[in-house]
Amino acid sequence: MLSSSRLLIPQRISSTIKPALPKRSISITSKLITPRLNQPYNSHRTLTTINVKMTDKIADASIPSSAPGENFEIRQTHPSEDYTPDPSKSLPLSPARQRLVDDILALYSCEPTIERVKRYTPDCVYDDQFVYANDRYKMAGQWFALPKLFNGSKCERYQIVKDEPGLIQFRNEQSWTFKVIPKTATINALVSLSLDPKTIDSDFIQVKYHKDQANDKDYSHEGLGFSFKKWQADQVMKHMDSEEVKMFEADKGAGKEAVKQYGSGASEGNAPVKEL
Repeated sequence: MLSSSRLLIPQRISSTIKPALPKRSISITSKLITPRLNQPYNSHRTLTTINVKMTDKIADASIPSSAPGENFEIRQTHPSEDYTPDPSKSLPLSPARQRLVDDILALYSCEPTIERVKRYTPDCVYDDQFVYANDRYKMAGQWFALPKLFNGSKCERYQIVKDEPGLIQFRNEQSWTFKVIPKTATINALVSLSLDPKTIDSDFIQVKYHKDQANDKDYSHEGLGFSFKKWQADQVMKHMDSEEVKMFEADKGAGKEAVKQYGSGASEGNAPVKEL
């Protein structure tokens, strides 16, 4: 997220800002719990390695809704960090899915409401270059902080590039006008919304994992860079006193799992190269 003082927003200001990813010569294999379908989620079940099949399970909405948000992360790298959208190639969405995307874009545009924040499940995860927020309480703090940092934010254009039962991805071009610095920055990024399987056929679809990628690499979730991301998300709540954010305070006890670490944000870090 963009940062000003101690508060952050999602996305990258410029292509020169890169996430702090640790350089390692050893690839670390991450593990993920794979629960049986139609049974309560149990974090002590057999572990299996994350791979492309897990992305398929997320897209197919075959992971149980009871699994914590950490299990809904899409892993991917791209041949290029150019995420410039082409609206003429955008995939059509159902009315319910279009309303979800409209609400997410409104949040990006400094228009937070309680109802829009409810688009996320209590155990959701938000993951970008600068922030890792792993519940809806922290997420609410991020969205309601934006109007304190910016005079305005506008979605210039977007392009839906993937519409699967459990996954929506879109390229987003967003312009941010700062309060302290009288300048406007325009950022292109890829937004991935992993959906709650329980809500995909409802009128009010919810998000389990929201990833915002502004370059070709994914996130390793390791090292000082990640520690700073998590610290930033935790600190925002200490400086928010709005009644809207307090509405989600109970969510800070939502089910969580340990952060999954990958050793790298490149393809060897369980982030296969994908064409959009």
